[in-house]
Amino acid sequence: MSNTTSNGPIEPEPSAPPPDVPTERRRAFRLVVGIASLLALWAVWQVLTSFVAYTDDAYVTTNFVTVAPQVTGVIVSVDIANDREVRRGDLLAVIDKLPFQLVVDQRKAAVQEAAANHKLADDERKAAQDRLTAATTALQQAGNDQKQVALTAADRGAAQQRAATEQAAAREAVDKASRSVASQDAVVAQAQAALALAEWQLSQAEIRAPVDGTVNNLSLSVGDTASAGKALVGIVDAAGWRIVANYKENYIRKLEPGKAAWVWLDTHPWRLYRARIEGVSRGISRGPDEDGILPYVAPTTDWIRLRRRFPVTFKLVDPPSDLTLYMGSDASTLIFP
Repeated sequence: MSNTTSNGPIEPEPSAPPPDVPTERRRAFRLVVGIASLLALWAVWQVLTSFVAYTDDAYVTTNFVTVAPQVTGVIVSVDIANDREVRRGDLLAVIDKLPFQLVVDQRKAAVQEAAANHKLADDERKAAQDRLTAATTALQQAGNDQKQVALTAADRGAAQQRAATEQAAAREAVDKASRSVASQDAVVAQAQAALALAEWQLSQAEIRAPVDGTVNNLSLSVGDTASAGKALVGIVDAAGWRIVANYKENYIRKLEPGKAAWVWLDTHPWRLYRARIEGVSRGISRGPDEDGILPYVAPTTDWIRLRRRFPVTFKLVDPPSDLTLYMGSDASTLIFP
């Protein structure tokens, strides 16, 4: 039977063209090459990181010493300037000394008074001791029959009784005077301690640098009120410079104190500085809300979850004498584990 209609024969539907076999092969080849390239890059990275430990998550730091006065008073002199170097023991500022000097004078007078009272009590004790010695001698004489032969037995007994009574009274006077001396000893010691404290407070009116370093962000002026325990001056310590780098946890097992390293400082680019590992942190905080004693290194950056990182501390080896370090500046570190 032929496919015909009243209008004529029916045209056959065109069939789909056969697939382009070379195009499909090229796509599969590209996919395989892409996957292989990624695997090769991953393998190269794993091999490279087995021999090189690098991070740019590093910074320069040192100790920041906050200087707080030990006494409260009005600042009458500021002897430093911002961003200036100071040496340990240098005078930073002076608090008004007059109130402390007046207290020292008062304490000195109290010491003198206590010493005078102590001398009186000691003299009374010595006098009481002399009376006791005399009473003891009288009692011994009253009991000597050979020297009392002219007296009747009743008279000798009365004399012995009087001598015993006198001795007891003298002994009680000695005990009382001794207690008074002991009490005055305590008064003298207390007065001397109060004087020592007043003299120490007077000495603390001069605020001095506890370390060598550089004064940072100074805002202290004459007329300000210094409060005991409240920081007035901040000093960037010149002796504590170090580089802290946060390394991924899969690196730290290979890092040991003393191992050589190289440091790139962003403040001094295009040069590598020799360094050594000072220490590897043995613990980090898992969260930012803990007490702050353990370091916390955020495991995310730009919304990407990273491996946990541990701080590793470095010291520069024989840095150039003209090298100036800046606390908080960025750095990069390189180690060959």
